[in-house]
Amino acid sequence: MIAFVESEVPLKVRLKRAERARHLKALALVAPLLLFLAFTFLVPIGGMLWRSVEDTDVPRTLPRTIAALATWDGKDVPGEKAFAALAADLRQAREDGTVSTPAKRLNYDINGFRSLLVNTARALKAAPAEGQARDAFLAANADWGRRETWAAIKRASGPVTDFYLLAALDRHHDADGTVIRAPEDTAIYIDVFARTFQIGLGVTALCLVLGFPVAWLLANLPAKTANLLMILVLLPFWTSLLVRTAAWIVLLQNEGLVNGAMLWLGLIDQPVRLIYNRIGVFVAMTHVLLPFMILPLYSVMKSISPAYVRAATSLGASPATAFLRIYIPQTLPGVGAGCLLVFILAIGYYITPALVGGAADQMISYFIAFYVTDTVNWGMAAALGAVLLVATLILAGVYARLVHAKPTTGGIK
Repeated sequence: MIAFVESEVPLKVRLKRAERARHLKALALVAPLLLFLAFTFLVPIGGMLWRSVEDTDVPRTLPRTIAALATWDGKDVPGEKAFAALAADLRQAREDGTVSTPAKRLNYDINGFRSLLVNTARALKAAPAEGQARDAFLAANADWGRRETWAAIKRASGPVTDFYLLAALDRHHDADGTVIRAPEDTAIYIDVFARTFQIGLGVTALCLVLGFPVAWLLANLPAKTANLLMILVLLPFWTSLLVRTAAWIVLLQNEGLVNGAMLWLGLIDQPVRLIYNRIGVFVAMTHVLLPFMILPLYSVMKSISPAYVRAATSLGASPATAFLRIYIPQTLPGVGAGCLLVFILAIGYYITPALVGGAADQMISYFIAFYVTDTVNWGMAAALGAVLLVATLILAGVYARLVHAKPTTGGIK
């Protein structure tokens, strides 16, 4: 009976069921990997992005003040109601020992706000008389009579803010809420991002120039010799990054082997500074990232048939013309993959530039680490990381568009 009922089901339906069962089995097999990626990759990135816009310290500690400033138009110093609310919040925060929480956040906006808030909380031990809160604040510090002071509190009213993201782009709000450029003495992050991308592009170019001939050699040598040389290419992966960076410090210092060899050969008269500057950064990072360029190039070059170049030369093309117009266009997928991989890795480097670079060679990762470990400013660190992530995604999108663009024929018609 069961066999009879099964035979009555159309073949198309049974094929769909079998296909659905196959998909479910495949999904079940990859589900552990997806969960692992979600908890170790997507969740941390989501947490970082949320940290870059989260702003709950001030409203959590000064709720009455935030409520009183909700209807403030920002055109003048707020009225007595806002001063009285802030006085009540400060007394409560002082009893709870949480005055430093909003003080730290507001100090990011206006330098010196931490001292202002803490000292005012100490001065207002007793509740001001009714209608006298404004006078008590102004007696404690004249800055409470400035519109900018209250505007900073309202900007931190949360629960989300663009403060950190604007600061990561050297921008901030003025007292009127207009986005303006930060002063020249504090506007550093655009220059740091530009320096990061310059170093990333320089290292990528060096890796391409050095890695292309190596990959070509590996792809065209006999298998036994190529496998031996490939071990040398992969050898850096088996050595600690810190050890490799420290080795370059030994090699490139004024009394190191490189300067010693050049002095012995008579190429220079005195040691050349090769460390703690941009030269040291390029050398050390290129050495570390070179395998990431060679491997994608090698995988593509290995799949290119030599018959194409031979056919071009047999039709009258010179070896150089055949190489440039036939061989190189076929390697462009490997060039693109290698350049994208090296560049993305380069702009996120921290240890190598920190050890072999000077003060003017530190990349954005140095400042992210600074805000995480030294000042514990998670919002600013997350904002810098978010800007770097967006730039990386844009580059990946551009690469994807180029890969899916209509390929050229390399001169073949």
